[in-house]
Amino acid sequence: MADSSSHLNWLIIRDHNAFLLKQRNIRKPFSTEPNNLTNLSSFRYSGLVHKKTLSVVPADKGISLIYKRPKQQNKPVKSTVKVTLKHRPRRTLKKMKNIINGNKYRRDLRQAALRRASAIMRSQRPATAKKGGKTGGAAAASGSTAAAAPKKAE
Repeated sequence: MADSSSHLNWLIIRDHNAFLLKQRNIRKPFSTEPNNLTNLSSFRYSGLVHKKTLSVVPADKGISLIYKRPKQQNKPVKSTVKVTLKHRPRRTLKKMKNIINGNKYRRDLRQAALRRASAIMRSQRPATAKKGGKTGGAAAASGSTAAAAPKKAE
């Protein structure tokens, strides 16, 4: 598939491949393929047909940006580059943006990559305690209504 164009490859695999998740009443099927930023089955985000692809995955206390080098496409081990970013969230997003823009690497995927990275970092944040008014107000109210309801005798 390396010598054929990405458009031709997409026309071949768009309806039938192992990574598709088709369901009824969904116009656009989902995709579980590697290097697909949005998990949607579309030509732009496909990680199978393009020579240059981006992927953002969680790492220990940070994120990893994975991209392909097009000149090394025949050597799978050398073709993927993994950059791990373990900084503060704003600095991480800025570094990601600089990597994508500085290498002139698929600028159309920049916003999707930043959104995915932001969501991953948000999920890695420790949960903070919610500041509430009364302690146990909602829990006590729901528990008291359940306790006050009479049980049916059988």
